[in-house]
Amino acid sequence: MLKVGLTGGIGAGKSEVSRLLAGYGAVIVDADRIAREVVEPGTPGLRAVVEAFGESVLTPEGTLDRPGLGSIVFADPEKLAVLNAIVHPLVGARSAELEASAGPDAIVVHDVPLLAENGLAPLYDLVVVVDAAPGTQLARLTGRRGMTEDEARARMTAQATREQRLAVATLVIDNDGPLEALEPQVRTVWEELTTRAAAARG
Repeated sequence: MLKVGLTGGIGAGKSEVSRLLAGYGAVIVDADRIAREVVEPGTPGLRAVVEAFGESVLTPEGTLDRPGLGSIVFADPEKLAVLNAIVHPLVGARSAELEASAGPDAIVVHDVPLLAENGLAPLYDLVVVVDAAPGTQLARLTGRRGMTEDEARARMTAQATREQRLAVATLVIDNDGPLEALEPQVRTVWEELTTRAAAARG
């Protein structure tokens, strides 16, 4: 099994890279999706979040009000740390289960937004970073995602810097350009991953 960490700043295009890699045959373990699963209604994760932040973080239907919680934690590093201390161990445990079920010859790509922030690079055989300039990220967040500039900057500031992400990269995908420039780069990365996986099998 080849274990790959995939990361990138918000708005850099990591989700699109993840989708393309899945199309080539990678087993994707999506930390964001798992993070939503572990705080669904009835889970210990949601109970812990409500205990930490109060009933105001719930919708009238009893689900987590993610935008409301985001507005609280992304403006306050201490509160973000509290949330991460609840969610990250749950995500880690579920990710390990999914990886274990992938099979010995799989190329498992862990899609982890906060890989650099949480010092997780040593967990993987290599790290792929999807890179985009901060100005590109900002334009995508205010354009495609409809955030205000202040919201977008707060989300970006809460993450690692571009330099911190690149410092842990084994391979870098440049996604400053149009979508059609992305696919050939992802194909090249996939070829590198398959080569490394074959070498590891001996």
